[in-house]
Amino acid sequence: MKKTSAPLPLLGDLTPEQFFSEYWHKKPLLIRQAIPNFTPILNPEQLFELAGRDDVESRLITFFKQHWEMKNGPHSSLPVKEKKDWTLLVQGVNLHDHAADALLRQFRFIPDARLDDLMISYAKDGGGVGPHFDSYDVFLLQAHGQRRWKISAQKDLSIIEGMPLKILRNFLPEQEFVLEPGDMLYLPPHYAHDGVAIGDCMTYSIGFKAPAYQELGESFLSFMADTIELPGRYADAALKPSVHPAEISTEMLSTIQEQLKKITFSEEDMAIFLGEYLTEPKASVFFNSPSKPLTPKRFALAALKNGVALSLKTQMLYKGKHVFINGESFAAGKEDKLSLCKLANQRYLDANDMSSASEDVLEAFCMWYEDGWLEVKSN
Repeated sequence: MKKTSAPLPLLGDLTPEQFFSEYWHKKPLLIRQAIPNFTPILNPEQLFELAGRDDVESRLITFFKQHWEMKNGPHSSLPVKEKKDWTLLVQGVNLHDHAADALLRQFRFIPDARLDDLMISYAKDGGGVGPHFDSYDVFLLQAHGQRRWKISAQKDLSIIEGMPLKILRNFLPEQEFVLEPGDMLYLPPHYAHDGVAIGDCMTYSIGFKAPAYQELGESFLSFMADTIELPGRYADAALKPSVHPAEISTEMLSTIQEQLKKITFSEEDMAIFLGEYLTEPKASVFFNSPSKPLTPKRFALAALKNGVALSLKTQMLYKGKHVFINGESFAAGKEDKLSLCKLANQRYLDANDMSSASEDVLEAFCMWYEDGWLEVKSN
C-alpha cells in the first residue's frame, strides 16, 4: 500500500494527494498564510539589479495613457518610482539566489520534470499585466504589499489582437480576493485572472513546464535524426519507360514510403530524449566556471571531505539506468546510480554520501565542477 504524504501548511494543510485529487488541473485554491510571516527574499533594489543583467530574463510592462507596452530586458533604467501602473517581471530568480531556489524547492511534491522557475513581479500601485490566462499551473505567492486578484472559469479565452501582451478580450470576473504577504493562490491552466497592485507590491509566481506537443514532436524528430539507421539506397530494377516524365511514379512513392516506415523508436529512445529535453538549460542560462579551479586531485579530496552540491542553474533527472544533466545523458552502473540518483533528488551529497562514490563518479563530478555545474560544499 502506498504511503500517504503528510499535510502541508503550504497547501492549507492538505496532503499533496488531496491537492492533486481535488484541485490540480481542476479548480483554484486560495491558501491564507501558506507561509506565515513571509518576508521578501529580495528587496526592490536587488530585484532591479537582477533586471539589469543580460543573463537574466526580464520584462517591463507599462499601462500609461490607456496604452500597453512591453520591453524585454536588460533594463538600465525603470520608470520613476512615483509613477503608477507599471510592472517589472524577473524570470528564473531561483537560478541566481539561494533563498529563491530554496523557496522553489518547497514545491517539490510536484516532480522536478514539471517544476519550472520562480518569477518575481514588482508592481507600483495599479500595476499588472492585464486580464489573461496561463497555459500552465501557477502558484501566486504574495511577498510584499497587497494585490487584488479577480478570477474566472470562463471558456471565452479570445485575446485582443495586435497587443504586445495576450490580454483577454472579454474578461468577466467571478471571484475576487485581496492577498496579503504569505497568502497564496493556486490557478489551474487556462483559468482567466487579473492581478492589480494595491500600492507597491511583490508577487512570486511558481510556474511549471507544460511544453506544447508540437514543440515536443519537432524536438523529438530532431533528436531521432542522429539515431536512425536506414541502410541501402533507392533503386528501381523494374523501371519502365515514362509516359509523363515530370510525374513522380506510384512505384517510387510506395517504395520510399515502405522504407521510411522502418523508422521506429523504443521506450528507451523516448526516455533519453525526454531527459535531455527537460534538463536542457534555457538560452539565457550561462554557467560560471570557477576562476581558479582545483586540480582533479584537490577537488577529489575536498569533495570527499565536504561533499558537493548542484549549481542553482543545474537541472538533473534520471530514468532507469539513464542520468540526465543540463541536456546531456549517460548510462550509469548500478553502484554509481545510487550516488547519482541521490544527488539528483537531494541536489547535494554530504561527506558520508561521498564515501561510496566511485572513481568514475568523482571524475564526472570534477568535470561538472570545472564546467560550473556543481560546487564543492563549504565547511
